Amino acid sequence: MLHAALAAGLFVIFHPALARAAEPHRLALQISDDDPVKMRAVLDVAANVSRHYSGQGEDVEIAVVAFNGGLDMLLADRSPVKERLVNFLKSMPNVSFIACGNTLETLAAKEDRRPPLIEGVSVTQVGVAALMDLAEKNWTIVRP
Repeated sequence: MLHAALAAGLFVIFHPALARAAEPHRLALQISDDDPVKMRAVLDVAANVSRHYSGQGEDVEIAVVAFNGGLDMLLADRSPVKERLVNFLKSMPNVSFIACGNTLETLAAKEDRRPPLIEGVSVTQVGVAALMDLAEKNWTIVRP
């Protein structure tokens, strides 16, 4: 009896599928269109996925990566979803927002100033490369 219990315990500890289940789920959401409907869809997906896994007692990390026209989502002076995004940053620590530095530089050159990001948004040099890096680390990439 003791051997069976010990063997079952070792199976739980060392079985690769069970070991992976203990790691958080990881989702990266791409927003590259200056479309408020798509921006709201990204936030809806992030909220739904976060609720789904927390309801199952599982952890999930979500990164929203914005580049090209989608960067407007993260800009303090023009985001059509600013209020909701600020609420995400306050209430959902498992969701991060990442702006493309190249897109910021392009906007700065066009507008003669770097547009301000919403507080709490981080910057990566190349948004697409950030998505590629996440995919190579087994994150699921979705473009709602």
